[in-house]
Amino acid sequence: MTQPNAVWSLSGFGDEVDPDPAIQAAVLLALGASHIEVRSAWGTNVSELDQGAVERLKAILDEKGLKVSAVASPIGKVDASLPVEHEVARLRQIISVAKGLDARYVRIFSFYRAEGQSQEDIRAAVMERMAALAGEAAAAGIVLLHENEKGIYGDTPERVLDIMETVDSPALRIAWDNANFVQVGVKPYTEGYAMLRPYLEYFQVKDAMAATGEVVPAGEGDGELDATIAALKADGFAGFASLEPHLASAHELGGFSGPVAFGIAARAFAGLAAKNGIKLS
Repeated sequence: MTQPNAVWSLSGFGDEVDPDPAIQAAVLLALGASHIEVRSAWGTNVSELDQGAVERLKAILDEKGLKVSAVASPIGKVDASLPVEHEVARLRQIISVAKGLDARYVRIFSFYRAEGQSQEDIRAAVMERMAALAGEAAAAGIVLLHENEKGIYGDTPERVLDIMETVDSPALRIAWDNANFVQVGVKPYTEGYAMLRPYLEYFQVKDAMAATGEVVPAGEGDGELDATIAALKADGFAGFASLEPHLASAHELGGFSGPVAFGIAARAFAGLAAKNGIKLS
């Protein structure tokens, strides 16, 4: 029996297109997206956007008819030895940005360790900080999305699961990134999907080559994108698919593709979605 068509909401990291939100919006709309993921605007990261800038950004997106799927924050991309309050205070500011943009989701990370430390060495500090962040989010009616990223505590499926089970909060869920798993030597679908699916609430569309770690369009790498997409559809996933192509450059707080490469990435994903009977809206 064939599955009926699924509908996923297409989004993408606007600042991978251009620093200017008006151009970001125009390109995303042309690619068929209904949403945008906001990491920076006019070259300013969301952690530093003031209220006036948020209002300007909201007005541009409203005029274009784009909604915000998530605010892609840098929370947790710091050393686990910093005081708990350091990231909690930054999260409060980012929650105000999310509220101003009518966004329910805020993307976060799970902390770096100092040189010479093991992941086990920072585990207790990570859990304390993640629980504090989840508590702040829950009180504000926001859901945090943990992105698996190389170098942070939650870089492998086992440690992501450890965070989810330990913090045990409905305000903390997973933003799944196939490419980032590939870059730490994991076969994402084979080794992580079944384990993490109960917490998976947001799909970041990115692929990578296992041999080099190079990021490539969806379906062209070792990220098992096709199998992941098929499984998500079979499971009834109906959330956001957010394009994060990283095809031109990547740096600590983000990446860049430009309109042309972003379009290539969008078309590659659209092909995989169509093959699996998924409508992108």
